[in-house]
Amino acid sequence: MAHQGDMPKGSTIDRSDRPGHFGWVLMLVAVLVGAAFSIRYLNGEQTQFLILGLLAFFAMAGVFFLFAWAIGVIQFAGQTVRNDITKLMADTAGEGLAVIDEDGRILYANESYLSFARSDTGEPRPVERLFMGAPEVSEAIYRLAQAGREQRTGTEEIRLSPSLGGAQEFGWYRVRVRPMPRGGRRDTALWSIADITHERERQENVFQELQHAIDYLDHAPAGFLSIDPNGSIIYLNATLATWLDYDLAQVGSGGLNLTDILPRNVVAMMTSFTGDPGTVRTETFDLDLRRRNGQFLPARLYHRIAFGQDGHMGASRTLVINRSQGVEGDEGQRAAEVRFVRFFNNTPIAIATVNKASRIVHANAPFSKLFGILPRTSDSVGEGPSIFDSFRESGPLDAALKAVAENRGDIAPLELQTAGESGGSVRVWVTPAGDTGADGETAILYALDTTDFRKVEEQLAQSQKMNAVGQLAGGVAHDFNNVLQAIIGYSDLLLANHRPTDPSFQDIMQIKQNANRAASLVRQLLAFSRRQTLRPEVLNLNDRLYDLSMLLKRLLGERVELDLSHGRELWFVKADVNQFEQVVVNLAVNARDAMPDGGKLAIRTANVSAQDAARLNVSAMPPADYVLVEVSDTGTGMTSDVVEKIFEPFFTTKEVGKGTGLGLSTVFGIVKQSGGYIDVNSKPGEGTTFSIYLPRHIPDVQEAPEEPKADAVKKPAADMTGQGTILLVEDEDPVRAVNARALTARGYTVLEAASGVEAMEIIQERGAPVDLVVSDVVMPEMDGPTLLGELRKLYPDLKVIFVSGYAEEAFRKNLPEGEEFNFLPKPFSLRQLVETVKQVIGQ
Repeated sequence: MAHQGDMPKGSTIDRSDRPGHFGWVLMLVAVLVGAAFSIRYLNGEQTQFLILGLLAFFAMAGVFFLFAWAIGVIQFAGQTVRNDITKLMADTAGEGLAVIDEDGRILYANESYLSFARSDTGEPRPVERLFMGAPEVSEAIYRLAQAGREQRTGTEEIRLSPSLGGAQEFGWYRVRVRPMPRGGRRDTALWSIADITHERERQENVFQELQHAIDYLDHAPAGFLSIDPNGSIIYLNATLATWLDYDLAQVGSGGLNLTDILPRNVVAMMTSFTGDPGTVRTETFDLDLRRRNGQFLPARLYHRIAFGQDGHMGASRTLVINRSQGVEGDEGQRAAEVRFVRFFNNTPIAIATVNKASRIVHANAPFSKLFGILPRTSDSVGEGPSIFDSFRESGPLDAALKAVAENRGDIAPLELQTAGESGGSVRVWVTPAGDTGADGETAILYALDTTDFRKVEEQLAQSQKMNAVGQLAGGVAHDFNNVLQAIIGYSDLLLANHRPTDPSFQDIMQIKQNANRAASLVRQLLAFSRRQTLRPEVLNLNDRLYDLSMLLKRLLGERVELDLSHGRELWFVKADVNQFEQVVVNLAVNARDAMPDGGKLAIRTANVSAQDAARLNVSAMPPADYVLVEVSDTGTGMTSDVVEKIFEPFFTTKEVGKGTGLGLSTVFGIVKQSGGYIDVNSKPGEGTTFSIYLPRHIPDVQEAPEEPKADAVKKPAADMTGQGTILLVEDEDPVRAVNARALTARGYTVLEAASGVEAMEIIQERGAPVDLVVSDVVMPEMDGPTLLGELRKLYPDLKVIFVSGYAEEAFRKNLPEGEEFNFLPKPFSLRQLVETVKQVIGQ
């Protein structure tokens, strides 16, 4: 029914069922009056009986009223007043309010809602019928109705044309719905409708005013930009964009970086300011801005930065004044000032002036970038930082400044290190400032960064030292191979004449075993000097590492975990498989020794494109496609001083007697001889990582990757004897003698020659070819390749075996292309010599 109260009838609708309490009060009063009347006319016993009955009645009534109050049937005056005030607030609210149950029936509607929702029948229309028209309106109301049914809160802003009531062309309304739980009774939802048309109009007016302000700023006679701490330009006005020849529409927010319009040293300075939390700092710069076409624009920047409560830089507010001629006048003094500022900030030499207290007064942008110190500017208060803070050592610079103060000339340049953990090398010149100016400058410092020059110088010195050691090692290895060849050969002769039961047999075996150990060291020296023999073939390193994993696990032991990670679709490389395995084994053994308490050895392969290789900055490695083999451990690591020497032969950090110092030098030589590069990254306590980069190989159609050639493995001949004439050319008499005895003992006729010239004389006197020529490569007067060329002129089909301690590739380049010959690397056993001769003669 309609609510009865102070509001005019029909002003609101209230269909809630509120129980009446006045009838209960009347009934209670009637009972009390009747009881009093009965007591007046009854006798004593009747009175006592009646009083007891009344007490029982009132006790039951009390219990009833307490129960009724608890369930809400009875309400006290305070709660009634409060409910009336709440209802009065809802009735007089400015926005329309309506309570709707889950059947869509309106239980309550205030005057504001009825003002635009009352229908011709007098009943208010529900919200769904108020907002009809465009599809977006219906969709918004549907979302709200669905939220109400699901007991959720929802809000939508709806544009309705025409407005509710039709008074205006259109209207904006904020419609909300929220659930109203009723404690076990039917669910209801409160709908509210607020007219926000005027609020929207105010927002549009503010937006238009903002557009006008942006337009004024864009076309101001000065440039304006804002820079974030990372150097990105987040705002640029149209005036500055025009000066720099940029299209503002194409640049946009964040589309331009400070490095696009300023040199990098200036950018480093402008993005490295520091300040106290909550402070604001303004710096003035005279510099050149770079236009899009590469030309320069002289300008003055008023760079204002605010620091947050955490002390970090915020976005800047930077005002740019165009100082090019014709903009503010072209007075001679001002033009000279602009030119000086341009030269001062764009020179590659860092320049600073200091006062008597050795504090920086002025400095250019390269100085600020090199030393990471911001000089005092015209807006700064007090003195700048001390010049000694820029260097690790202050003694030499202090002495130079004192010499300037005493007007002493011919001050030699100083070689100093910049301060900080990653300090670089600088060369510093100190000169007097002349007449002391207003700022008290007494000296001028010119500094040139020589860090890169020093690195190149050190790399060149290291390379020269390694090449010299390599040449020495190669020469020693060649001569030592001849000695070992004789020792091994005569040991074989002695062993052939002694039975295993002979007491001398074991002594001879010890001589041969030690000679073989020495031969192994010689091979490592040859690997370091890149003169060993390689048999390259097309390989997939993933497969080779998998085959090698069982051997590596045995080498590492139980305390070191092996982790193999294979790169997908790994490219092919061309390398000697045995030498590659030696590289991995040497690195694995070193890693094991660096993890005495156990750890993890990880071997990873991956493809490295030319673009990635260029970013790696590996020394002397040109951009190209590579296959990476990375060997990393969790061991003790190495200091930078040790890393610089690890590839030097005989350098070792192990105890005496536990290492030859040739393991990593062998790795270095094999990688370099294979055309690859090696890089090391190690820190004490953080382990070591070796990165090997082998050039990518694209197999030809006729090449068969991973498949061994049919003649790669030859079975030794069962019968070692043979027939034929052999010309043996060897300049070392002991080697020639023992090889001749071995071949003669097998039935061959041996002609001996001590040089290539003597060999030619023997062939010419003989007047007929021999069956085989076995020749050393390095000999006086005439070397092996020259001898072969002369013999081919006489007998083109002559068979030749070259023996040498050097790599086959070291002398193949001296032979005609396509020349066929056999090769036997020194030192070799007599059995290997006889087998090779038997196989070549039998071909």
